[in-house]
Amino acid sequence: MEQASQESAKGWGSGLLGVIIFSGSLPATRVAVEGFSPVFLTSARAVIAALLGAVLLLALKQKPPARSDLRALAVVALGVVVGFPLLTALALRHVSAAHSIVFVGLLPLATAIFAVLRGGERPRPAFWIFSIVGSLSVAGFAVSRGGAGSLIGDLLMVAAIVACGLGYAEGAVLSRRLGGWQVICWALVLALPVMALVALVTLPASWRGVGTPAWLGLAYVSVFSMLVGFVFWYRGLALGGIAKVGQLQLLQPFFGLALAGLLLHEPIAPAMIAAAAVIVLCVAGAKRFA
Repeated sequence: MEQASQESAKGWGSGLLGVIIFSGSLPATRVAVEGFSPVFLTSARAVIAALLGAVLLLALKQKPPARSDLRALAVVALGVVVGFPLLTALALRHVSAAHSIVFVGLLPLATAIFAVLRGGERPRPAFWIFSIVGSLSVAGFAVSRGGAGSLIGDLLMVAAIVACGLGYAEGAVLSRRLGGWQVICWALVLALPVMALVALVTLPASWRGVGTPAWLGLAYVSVFSMLVGFVFWYRGLALGGIAKVGQLQLLQPFFGLALAGLLLHEPIAPAMIAAAAVIVLCVAGAKRFA
């Protein structure tokens, strides 16, 4: 019992570190798409992270995953290496980083649903109540158009959340066998050939128009969002439970809104703060009943 409690605590701590790192992803992507096309940004960040991941795998002499794990790794790659980065980069052509961040409040519900479908977890009924309330607050925010919104941007963000939730749940299940950092590294390596080809095809015609902020944004999403954050996140999900620790994503809107306001000087509409507040209040109830 004590050991289980310690593992759960470690899972929550590791998951929280992952959430803090991920909080900078959308603001960094918003800056990066000012200098790079969404498709190039998505492929370039994956290539850079994959090369770093390959170095880690070789340096630490990790055994290749079993053939039976390749399908699950492909799902992880499609969800978090390709799907979420590309869809959010496209969405951020239509909405502000502050607006998009509130949609992250949907991630815990998406992750929990896939935890049931793919991970075999069975949260209690009360857990779903808190998760749905948090999600409804996000939907209400989108309908009220808190901040600079657009239908296309909102739909792209919802699609991104679904892809990410699937990638999180699938990766967490794999982490129990392969280890957290190994899962994201192998998923990146698996996607490397295709992403490298896409990066070459979509290379900018000229680098002159790419400013320092765009390069810094690319560096952040490549190293931290695409690799380092997942090391902590998948470990947290594996140790503490996918649905349970996944509720930590409810805290990400607050962290992300603060970064968007401080670093990008984007206006933070009252509707955004209200939605984020309701979402964060739901995390305590969801945690209790997961």
